[in-house]
Amino acid sequence: MRSYIPALFALTAAVPVMAATCESLATVKLENATITSAKMVAPGAFEVPAAAPPAGAAAKGAIPPDGAKGGGKGNGKGPNPYANLPEFCRVTATLTPSKDSDIKVEIWFPQPANWNGKYQAVGNGGWAGTITYNAMGTALERGYATSSTDTGHVGGRGTFLLDHPEKLTDYSYRSVHEMVLKSKELIRALYASPARYSYWVGCSTGGRQGVTEAQKYPNDFDGIIAGAPANYFIHLHAWSIWINQAVNKTPESFLDTKDLQTLHAGALKACDALDGVTDGVIDNPKKCKFDPATIQCSATMTTGCLTAPQVAAAKMIYSPAINPRTKAEVFPPIEPGSELVWTILGGRKTADVAADTFRYLVFEDENWNPMTLNFDADITKADKLAEAFSLNSTSPDLSKYFSHGGKLLMYHGWSDQLIAPGNSINYYNNVMQKAGGAAKTADELKLYMVPGMQHCNGGDGPNVFDAVTQLEQWVEHSKTPDTMVASHSAPGPGGAVDRTRPLCAYPKVAKYSGTGSTNEATNFSCVVP
Repeated sequence: MRSYIPALFALTAAVPVMAATCESLATVKLENATITSAKMVAPGAFEVPAAAPPAGAAAKGAIPPDGAKGGGKGNGKGPNPYANLPEFCRVTATLTPSKDSDIKVEIWFPQPANWNGKYQAVGNGGWAGTITYNAMGTALERGYATSSTDTGHVGGRGTFLLDHPEKLTDYSYRSVHEMVLKSKELIRALYASPARYSYWVGCSTGGRQGVTEAQKYPNDFDGIIAGAPANYFIHLHAWSIWINQAVNKTPESFLDTKDLQTLHAGALKACDALDGVTDGVIDNPKKCKFDPATIQCSATMTTGCLTAPQVAAAKMIYSPAINPRTKAEVFPPIEPGSELVWTILGGRKTADVAADTFRYLVFEDENWNPMTLNFDADITKADKLAEAFSLNSTSPDLSKYFSHGGKLLMYHGWSDQLIAPGNSINYYNNVMQKAGGAAKTADELKLYMVPGMQHCNGGDGPNVFDAVTQLEQWVEHSKTPDTMVASHSAPGPGGAVDRTRPLCAYPKVAKYSGTGSTNEATNFSCVVP
């Protein structure tokens, strides 16, 4: 049995018990919580529990595989993604802040000699319902004590919403905060020292969880990475239905894979070269004025084109979801360049991750038809319910978080097919304006828009970048990030890096110098468009 030797200083009276070994953590008493297991795991021996949903089951593309680098390739190599994990102490617990709560959490602790003195919590995707083991593994490899939660239910559907308001509260915000509190208690109990810094890393639902923490519990973290945050919860899911309604308005409106390839080719032809580099990526889609009508079939163009109903559907998808009565924007549009992956929201049926919000929360009817969603009255009703449970995490007031030195690093792929990129821009602008403008937030808030990146990772553009190191340097050494270098690799296992590009802090974009390879980041600089 390996001992964890107390370090730095003795525990204060506030800590209930000091554990000298991993196994003795099982005796630690935590409020509204039960530790169910505390065991050492040998190097490379971790296996995902058989009862756990498979990775990504909550929502496809919900979080970067490594939780630290956008578009990362996961932990370890080969068929076992956990083969490189060092020896660690694995603690499992159940949190019960309410009578109907059943929040599962895991907290992993590196050996004291490997601990970097810091804590990193990692987020979920979609409706969660599972521990995010892959992101925990990456954090552990970097020397972090790390934790994840299933948010209080099992499985990636919203069925738990029906008649379980406490579980909805747990999903919305309580599970993460309770996990953080318990994790920090156990860190002190095990290492006889608190974590020097605490970080959050998440994308999609994990991005929403991050900004929710900054809004509701500003002292939980020193730094937060919030990728593609699903923070405008109700409006995001309404917009998802908007897209599905567009392609299923009539049988002739549907866009199959071949049609999407045609549409994508048209968008690239119109806008790829606008940045001075023809590379299959639209660097700044907001500058793209592609009109799908230019590829509508006619008497002289009968192949490689779209029918009139398909063009109408594409135009609707490229446009924001709108309240038909007030004409106010419900949610910003999907962007040109993302067409090849419209198949999730633009399939034959509405994505469950969106429809479940209205089925189980708003209408309490599992047979509710998404094609009947009213973008005025129904969304107003849903917003009122969301307000009661803090589901729409859109408050721009992060003054308490920033006042203690907290940093917020956001990123979003321009080719995101599941959350419109404009949502992150809107939230960034709202926070910046609430804080008093760009000068006031220059050392507190950064947003990186990633050309060609899909939802949280993947895509034709460089999409692998180390946001965690950027955040560490920012928080711990006051090195404010203005750029990050991203890379793209050739397809297939072990594909070599074939392109690098700087990511620029919004609103700047990368501009080619005019000389040297367009596949090398050193030949680009960040400029205001």
